[in-house]
Amino acid sequence: MIISVIGGEACPPDALALAEAVGRALAKQGVTLVCGGRGGVMEAACRGARGAGGHTIGIMPGHNESESPPNSYVEFPVFTGMGSARNVMVVLSGEAAVAIDGSYGTLSEIAHALINGIPVVGLDTWDFAYHGHEADSIVRTSDPVEAAGLAISLARSRGRSQES
Repeated sequence: MIISVIGGEACPPDALALAEAVGRALAKQGVTLVCGGRGGVMEAACRGARGAGGHTIGIMPGHNESESPPNSYVEFPVFTGMGSARNVMVVLSGEAAVAIDGSYGTLSEIAHALINGIPVVGLDTWDFAYHGHEADSIVRTSDPVEAAGLAISLARSRGRSQES
């Protein structure tokens, strides 16, 4: 199973702690983590996953390593040359997404996930309501281990519903 972890590059220390704990919890469950491969939430999540023996994929914005160096915890970098358009690839590569903190890039990833029926678990991330759209489309928690478990459970449920 692959789960996307999305969040900002510039974020407060508490978001980094949440991301690292999510990465660690996903790895302990045998899940591969995919992210945008840069710093901040992405690096912290990868650090947690690799520290627990897990695997990490970084969907990179540049064409190569010199143009777009991955964080040191990305095991498998995928260079796209797509800039922020890679956000679509990040969320579509996972069976669910965990959103932590974040700015507009994270918002775009949340939108692409929801458009494509990919469940999103939120830890202190975007909150929105707009007529015609459900405000509770993001499953919320404040616990990183619970967030990882919810993402795995939602991904499994999604997989079963697609099989029918």
